[in-house]
Amino acid sequence: MEKIFYEDTHILRFEATVLECIPADGLFHIVLDRTAFFPEEGGQLADTGTLNNLPVRDVSIVKDTIYHHMDMPFEVGTTVMGCVDWERRFDFMQQHSGEHIISGLLHKHYGFHNVGFHLGLTEVTLDFDGIIGMEALRDIEAEANQIVFSNRPIHCFFPDRDELETMEYRSKIEIEGAVRIVEIPGVDVCACCAPHVGSTAEIGIIKITGVQSHRGGVRINILCGARAIKDSTTKQDSFNSL
Repeated sequence: MEKIFYEDTHILRFEATVLECIPADGLFHIVLDRTAFFPEEGGQLADTGTLNNLPVRDVSIVKDTIYHHMDMPFEVGTTVMGCVDWERRFDFMQQHSGEHIISGLLHKHYGFHNVGFHLGLTEVTLDFDGIIGMEALRDIEAEANQIVFSNRPIHCFFPDRDELETMEYRSKIEIEGAVRIVEIPGVDVCACCAPHVGSTAEIGIIKITGVQSHRGGVRINILCGARAIKDSTTKQDSFNSL
């Protein structure tokens, strides 16, 4: 299966051929020969959008096969037109790339490992295996935003086996098969399967909104880009209404 989101995260419309149509859980799981839909994977929710103007309810991946969950069946062998929702895709890219900067800096300065990550519709949480307070995190936040403003490129690539064996990179799990690396120069090198922005400037802003003890370490809440701006506006409006 061709994963278009690895070729170019800005390709939202695509044609594909239906390979399988499997009834499951009251829906139809459609397998295509190529897709631009990123599935729910690596702590991140799936892309949304349409196939032939019908809503894609969810996108999952099992053993490298991507399933598009649909209300209606598609005949095997037919051609369909897919369209990915850009607003959600870009929002998720901003959050995930921002997470890499925060995680990279905490690993660089404190040796902490990211042991958990969740990117939902309203919150982003990062779990680390060390203790840090909000005062120190404000310094991390300031450095993270300087990296955003410096407009550094974000490289996503699949190194060959020999290159990978000599490379130092972060990874939360053991990975079988090809390993995709996301590199932010001078900040982070990490195994990651998700779409990312092309440069740090596209993140816009990174805001750490909370920290709490969690399983012997800490859980950090962050908001990036449009989410951070919306949160600031909401809090300002609330203050002004007092």
